[in-house]
Amino acid sequence: MRSRFLLHAAVAALAMGAAAAPAHAQSTATQQLLQRLHEKGILTDEEYAALMAETNAAPAAAPATSPQVAAQDTAAGALDMSRVVRMTDKGIGLEVGPATIKFSGSINAYYVNDNPDTVGRTTAVAGGIASVGADSSNAVRNGLLPGYLLIDVTTKQAGLDIGAHFGMYPGINSAVWGPLGANSGGQPTALATAGIDFRQVYLTIGGGFGTVKMGRDIGLFGSEAILNDITLLAAGPPGGNVAPGNTTLGRIGSGYIYTDFQPQITYTTPNLGGFQASVGVFQPLQSLTAPAQTNTAPGFQGKVTFDKSFDKVGLRLWASGVTQKHQTIGAGAGGLVSYTGRGMDLGGKVSVGPFAAVANWYTAKGLGTTVLNLLDTDARGNPRGSDGFYVQGLATFGKVSLGASYGESNLDRTAFEIAAGNTLVRKNSSYVGQVRYGLTDWVTLIGEYTRTNSKAHGGNEAESSSIAAGAILFF
Repeated sequence: MRSRFLLHAAVAALAMGAAAAPAHAQSTATQQLLQRLHEKGILTDEEYAALMAETNAAPAAAPATSPQVAAQDTAAGALDMSRVVRMTDKGIGLEVGPATIKFSGSINAYYVNDNPDTVGRTTAVAGGIASVGADSSNAVRNGLLPGYLLIDVTTKQAGLDIGAHFGMYPGINSAVWGPLGANSGGQPTALATAGIDFRQVYLTIGGGFGTVKMGRDIGLFGSEAILNDITLLAAGPPGGNVAPGNTTLGRIGSGYIYTDFQPQITYTTPNLGGFQASVGVFQPLQSLTAPAQTNTAPGFQGKVTFDKSFDKVGLRLWASGVTQKHQTIGAGAGGLVSYTGRGMDLGGKVSVGPFAAVANWYTAKGLGTTVLNLLDTDARGNPRGSDGFYVQGLATFGKVSLGASYGESNLDRTAFEIAAGNTLVRKNSSYVGQVRYGLTDWVTLIGEYTRTNSKAHGGNEAESSSIAAGAILFF
């Protein structure tokens, strides 16, 4: 009994340092300890011989594992691996089992001072974007972009790239909830709440054939115009600074028609040597200002882009188009029962070292101005023609960027409209000067000056100016 106790004590003494060692190494260490105990007279010759015999015996074989237990262990290991959460290689996100979840977002805020034209008989312009008021106004507000939080969940199933995409766009200003949702206008009063514009909710199915998108997302016609506009990160014309809404106008209405976020089913081809094309069927839109309509035929939009790099020169070209049939209800005498709104744009961006230049032009019939289907027809339902363009340059030197742009949007009268005393907008235009400073990888400080002009067909004119200063953050 004493020899057994001493053997266990010897093994226990070595357990801390030998637990991870091979069996033969543990046996050698135990024998060395027993030899020292024997030399010091703690162990008799008989005890020493008996303990050495035990350590020299072959270790017992590990009990066999049954196939059922082995299968259970394997399944448990696989289950544990599926629950492992890992960081994504890029961006902010995580991988959970078969899915990748990514988060991205933006927040901006600007102090905007707007100096309007004087209210009067000669400054009234219907559809004008220049400010008219009694006094200058000041606001702390969003720029052309509201804030946003994007959540993208992607995975691979049945050999296909599957994605679910959600985009929430909250503003910092309180909103009036009306026919235009969060974009109905501002309400700068106590106890009011900010507006959340849930612009994006769509799924994607992709593969070698390209990508199919189903849901609500940015349109195709006019999308490149706004995505390449320098006022996208800043403010441009305020568009209602006394009671600010979710966004300013930027260059919307003075260079292009706003593309908007629309329900759609769109197919995009793979990238073919720099060329990529998209075509989609869209929920038909009602006119904002024309006689009442019932539009049953879908809208269609398409876009083609081309990207190419030549040494230090980067080139991107685009063209897009839209068409939709409108059915007028109870048109006046001589008015059209239906018309087709259509439009197209062409543009490009050239980058050479620190310099980048953009130009975009559009023409349309029955689309109106500023936003889709605003002032698109006369009172009888006859479609108006429109066109516009903008040009801009941006130079970046280290953390500092200097930009400038000019653009205008023109709206024609129909043959049934009388010129005398007509306050309908003929042209909206604006000049923008901008300076940016990259404070960090996430934060950019921006200062901007804008001068806006609106002219009516009957001769009225209004002109205003604004200054914006603030910051925008992207992550």
